[in-house]
Amino acid sequence: MSAPSAAAVNRKPGRGRRVILWRHGQTAWNVERRFQGTTDVELTETGVGQARRAARLLASLQPDAIVASDLQRAANTAAELAALTGLEVTHDEGLRETYAGVWQGLTHDEIIARHGGEYAAWKRGEPVRRGGGELEAEVADRAAPVVLRHAEKIPDDGTLVVVSHGGTIRTTIGRLLGLDAHHWESLGGLSNCCWSVLGEGARGWRLMEHNAGTLPEPVLGDDD
Repeated sequence: MSAPSAAAVNRKPGRGRRVILWRHGQTAWNVERRFQGTTDVELTETGVGQARRAARLLASLQPDAIVASDLQRAANTAAELAALTGLEVTHDEGLRETYAGVWQGLTHDEIIARHGGEYAAWKRGEPVRRGGGELEAEVADRAAPVVLRHAEKIPDDGTLVVVSHGGTIRTTIGRLLGLDAHHWESLGGLSNCCWSVLGEGARGWRLMEHNAGTLPEPVLGDDD
């Protein structure tokens, strides 16, 4: 009979599963407030440093599994945690950021100037295909099942780390908490390389922490 793993030794009995939804590190487009969407933008040096710092904290939680968006800003963030834990990263395109059509590559000021009515409707909570792309509900339709599928594979008191993007994380949290889509915006944004924690309770998932990981920092381009 093999000895229990370090993760098993450090768990509290009966805690329930835990899902950590971790936003990727900083990119140049985040700094420029340029909407990334599904554009595959790499991390800056600052972003790599953020990922390494956050990975040291998350590794101490003894995660059981890591799943990440296949876009390089998320995949490379996840790789920093994998290097510390020895876990393999599963990449899933279902965790990509919202596809935003012609909005992608534009700054927020350019979006407001060119697509002001569409932007205002989105901010009011109306279902909008930003730039002709995906609805937020469609993002939740593809991302939330990925999270649930991987959560089901970990132990009953295990921890799953999901590395994704600001908009996708918010819609996924909203879906898993059972919130109406109109209220997902009330969750607020995640700073680069910060995370939120969902815990499994008797009545479903509960939000345990939101935008955790550092001292408060500006939220740059939280929907990308």
